[in-house]
Amino acid sequence: MRPAQRSHHETLALRQQLIGSSCKLFFSHDPVKIVKAKGQYMYDENGRQYLDCINNVAHVGHCHPDVVKAAHEQNQLLNTNSRYLHDNLVDYAKRLSETLPEKLCTFYFLNSGSEANDLALRMARQYTKHEDVIVLDHAYHGHLTSLIDISPYKFQNLEGQKEWVHVAPVPDTYRGLYREDHEDSVTAYANEVENIIEQAHKKGRKIAAFFAESLPSVGGQIIPPAGYFQKVAEHVRKAGGVFIADEIQVGFGRVGKHFWAFQLQGEDFIPDIVTMGKPIGNGHPLACVATTKQIAEAFAATGVEYFNTFGGNPVSCAIGLAVLDVIEKEHLQAHATEVGNFLMKLFKELKTKHLIIGDVRGSGLFIGVDLIKDQAERTPATAEAEYLITRLKEEYILLSTDGPGRNVLKFKPPMCFNMEDAKLVVDTIDRLLTGTTDQKTVESDTGSLRCISFCTTGVMQSP
Repeated sequence: MRPAQRSHHETLALRQQLIGSSCKLFFSHDPVKIVKAKGQYMYDENGRQYLDCINNVAHVGHCHPDVVKAAHEQNQLLNTNSRYLHDNLVDYAKRLSETLPEKLCTFYFLNSGSEANDLALRMARQYTKHEDVIVLDHAYHGHLTSLIDISPYKFQNLEGQKEWVHVAPVPDTYRGLYREDHEDSVTAYANEVENIIEQAHKKGRKIAAFFAESLPSVGGQIIPPAGYFQKVAEHVRKAGGVFIADEIQVGFGRVGKHFWAFQLQGEDFIPDIVTMGKPIGNGHPLACVATTKQIAEAFAATGVEYFNTFGGNPVSCAIGLAVLDVIEKEHLQAHATEVGNFLMKLFKELKTKHLIIGDVRGSGLFIGVDLIKDQAERTPATAEAEYLITRLKEEYILLSTDGPGRNVLKFKPPMCFNMEDAKLVVDTIDRLLTGTTDQKTVESDTGSLRCISFCTTGVMQSP
């Protein structure tokens, strides 16, 4: 029997008592208690509606009725492991194969993006017989030990970089090594990877994989310049390695123009392994690895069975199929292009008005708004971004930040996010950035107090 609904204070007290303190809350100084959600909206215990701009897991919308129905109907029939024949498993694999390049034709189903990335790493090492991995700076690929080791975002604050891990600069043309004014940033960034390979070889090390998010998310909503992956893949494959595209944050039509974000690089680029998670199940624990026959056969050649108790179960596959159906039926890929272009246009217009907005970048409904302290140095406006996020919550808009400077407003909303939502968000941000010189005191998530002032020019300053 479920207990009566607790008060906000009681729930917070129980969480602090029972849940590990490393499991953080959004807005930890004043967390929101969410009790239901629908579409792009979430509701607290008092029925207040919040616009969700960050939940890319609820890909086709929170509690989409078609997805809920598919889960319920299959749950009434059967849920078991994949050692039994079942149509849902093969139907789902077939549907996914139709969205991918032909050579990516073998599938493994799992429960989380971390599991998928761990399996991809195992496959790469088995196939190449090499150990080393090249990753992009600030990358995050999951919470398993193997993935913490290849996630600079995490390992830089823990035990540091392992000998077999090599970190390449993020192909960021706004604040990276080679910027928008460089004559050939694609080749320059790819050459950094080639140099890493050469240095590794001098130490007797061999590259198993280049492992990258198709669009670096934690790194600051980065859009790698087209052609970069092709050149990197050439260097990596020449060294005997494979290219792993992590689509866990950005797959399933989010980028609008294409179903997969790696396709933004051009038709001539095909990864060797693709990993999927988060949006794949619209909130249900589901993930996938897609790879080539050759890599799959090498992985099987060990004679060790790969078995995942819940991976590919009939309920998960029914949900996965329902998500694909909704994307197609509701034209969400085209919708992401239309609404994303509109949102980018509004923010670029706002950029001419507010100097704190340094860059607006994205594709479809994957958008980053880079806040800066000054135009010349492009210094991350970290405190200002934090203050803005806090104020937006008070306006019932849920947004978050990313990037090493925590200064990039990240937009990855449910794909049903619409034009009216986009205009509401931009108008609210405009209002918050305009017309006040009052100094505000805001408590950060670390408990420290900061004073933030908004200047009439639209530039925020942190004394």
